[in-house]
Amino acid sequence: MAQIFPFRAYRYDPSRVNLASVLTQPYDKITPEMQGRYYSSHPDNLIALEKGRSYPDDSSTDNVHTRAAHALEAWIDRHVLLQDSSPGIYVYSQQFQLPHSSERRLRKGFIALGHLEDYSAGVVFRHEHTLAGPKADRLELLRHTRAHSGQLFMLYDDPAQETDSLMDQVSSAPPPVELCDEYDVVHRLWPVFEPQIIQRFCHTLSDKKLVIADGHHRYETALAYRDECRAAGSTDPHAPHEKVMMTFFNTHSEGLTILPTHRVVSHLEGFNFARLRDQIASIFDIQSFPFSGDVDRPDRLGEFRSELLAQSSRNVIGVYVPRGFHLFRLRPDANLVSLLPDVSPSQRRLDVVLLHRLFLERGLGITPDAVAKEQNITYEREMDAALAAVDAGRAQLCCLLNPIRIEQMMEVALAGEVLPQKSTDFYPKLLSGMTIYRLESNSRK
Repeated sequence: MAQIFPFRAYRYDPSRVNLASVLTQPYDKITPEMQGRYYSSHPDNLIALEKGRSYPDDSSTDNVHTRAAHALEAWIDRHVLLQDSSPGIYVYSQQFQLPHSSERRLRKGFIALGHLEDYSAGVVFRHEHTLAGPKADRLELLRHTRAHSGQLFMLYDDPAQETDSLMDQVSSAPPPVELCDEYDVVHRLWPVFEPQIIQRFCHTLSDKKLVIADGHHRYETALAYRDECRAAGSTDPHAPHEKVMMTFFNTHSEGLTILPTHRVVSHLEGFNFARLRDQIASIFDIQSFPFSGDVDRPDRLGEFRSELLAQSSRNVIGVYVPRGFHLFRLRPDANLVSLLPDVSPSQRRLDVVLLHRLFLERGLGITPDAVAKEQNITYEREMDAALAAVDAGRAQLCCLLNPIRIEQMMEVALAGEVLPQKSTDFYPKLLSGMTIYRLESNSRK
């Protein structure tokens, strides 16, 4: 089962830099605006490594990947990054406020190395497909830097909460590392170097299976690099490239939060909402929340949002078209076995699967290939942003979802199945650069 290991992490020296000015969100969440802000915040900001800028005159010897490698070397040479003197694991907590809510939550996990396993080994499981483009970029970056700065978000099942008790003991002391990011998330880190405690963490996970919650591209990039090293002659099963940095969270611990990702639909030829309703009327009952003027929209939105959330235990899809909100509820007499004969029973119960297969594909004629290429579909985490795209005429409609539950995602993943793209959005993201794993046999002093 899962093999985890302590490691000598490289970490920013807080006596030299303000951590909040040098750490970043994960590369796949960094917009061009965020990239520019990170570059401006500090000359040693991790952005140069995590998602550096490309320039028109880039060459094979001077490009985003070579510059990332040079930046990493410079930070180590100037002692901006320091390597811990002993192998450790790192208890990591995030205190955050739910979007559009006053509720604050605490999520706690720990950072360690995990042994890279092929999916066929039945140890590490995915829940979504990956795209070739991001993996190619990440692989080229890894070849040059030989370092992992971003975290893999991994889930394991520990109903007895043995690891949670260990983390509570460690985190009862004041945190040596604390910072607040741009989303008002407070990040805290407790390095653990005591061999006995580390062994307890390793032992507790030794009989667990792992599910990738976030970071599929990073995991598969690490697998590809491992395979390259093996093909080049590496036979050491304990070589640095046989492991990757992971952050582990118990599915039974408090604070695990999944947000929905809404679908924004555009560029449909001859789209007609009445025809759509007729097309799928035998599958969905429809409740409408029309409004007659701008002044009524906020009230109808509040009523619609409350009704959508209230029905989270049922199969329901929210839809917004100009001047109207609608709820599409799966009819009690809908025969999903007949409608979706190639879909497993566990996936037939998921709103996001019904959305893609019955609403988008059957109702609107949007094929899986078109979805993969984002020809008609884009994604928004914020419901207000999805609604604004329709109001501005950039989209014809948007589809609004309740979040998938953690136990549903785990059931699908452990069965060896995958969900539609962007079915889960774990919030908040893990900060890149809290710890850095450098793939080198001889540790630098």
